[in-house]
Amino acid sequence: MRPPLVYHPAYSAPLPSSHRFPMAKFRLLLERLQQLELAGPGELHQPLPVPRRWLEAVHPRTYHQAFARGELSRADQRRIGLPATEPLVRRTWLSVGGTLLTARLALRHGIACHLAGGTHHAFPAYGSGFCIFNDVAVASTVLLGEGAVRRLMVVDLDVHQGDGTAAIFAAEPRVFTLSAHGASNFPLRKQTSDLDIPLSDGMEDHEYLVAIGNHLPDLLDQLQPDLVLYNAGVDPHRDDRLGRLCLSHAGLINRDRLVLDACLRRRIPVATVIGGGYGPLQELVERHALVFRAAAEQARLHGL
Repeated sequence: MRPPLVYHPAYSAPLPSSHRFPMAKFRLLLERLQQLELAGPGELHQPLPVPRRWLEAVHPRTYHQAFARGELSRADQRRIGLPATEPLVRRTWLSVGGTLLTARLALRHGIACHLAGGTHHAFPAYGSGFCIFNDVAVASTVLLGEGAVRRLMVVDLDVHQGDGTAAIFAAEPRVFTLSAHGASNFPLRKQTSDLDIPLSDGMEDHEYLVAIGNHLPDLLDQLQPDLVLYNAGVDPHRDDRLGRLCLSHAGLINRDRLVLDACLRRRIPVATVIGGGYGPLQELVERHALVFRAAAEQARLHGL
């Protein structure tokens, strides 16, 4: 069985042509996965917008209403870096619903992958760095509240620290946050995750994989989480415009294999989100496709 995939056509909301956020990547990623025969009709699941009561488990009504109505202050809008248009509002609510659906599918099937998600710079009452709502935090909080899981682990390997996620769960013992990120990269003012792995500029494949491999398997054994939410950001790639690390194509997919294999060999379900990445669109799509290739491979190897 190929892993279930979660996608909605509204994910690629229109932006001005000069905008630096690569919004078209979501649509192009689906097309690439279809070319690779990883995204047939049997694998694709379409989310609904996250219900307001679930969103408010993390984000106060005053914030999400101000965003939806276009009433955020100029400073708050600038910190997010995205315009508050109706299509963007819709895709934001859908993407949070998509990560929650991906997590539910992972609990059912052992692994599932979202063609979006990973908006880890969003704090409860404000957004930052192209992140409006924290999808991983909302999904985690909903599943804990329902009793679907008792303990979760967030493995965030985007090159930028998952500062919003770390802050949201700082006092939540049922969620363990791991972030491996560029030590000198955005955000300059870091939060404190349960485990932060700071990475030096220019780090290459071997040193990077050792840094992750030295921690993740032992943590999974110690924590025995009911679910891992994995942010597979591709901005550690050496050609990423904002990354500062020096991972190759092979280094990225080996990272994904390391994480997925460590979870699946312990029978820990894992839900993946794509996180960040910046560069020419076609190159970016190829990098984002790596975690889906690794997921299909690992699902097959582990008999899922």
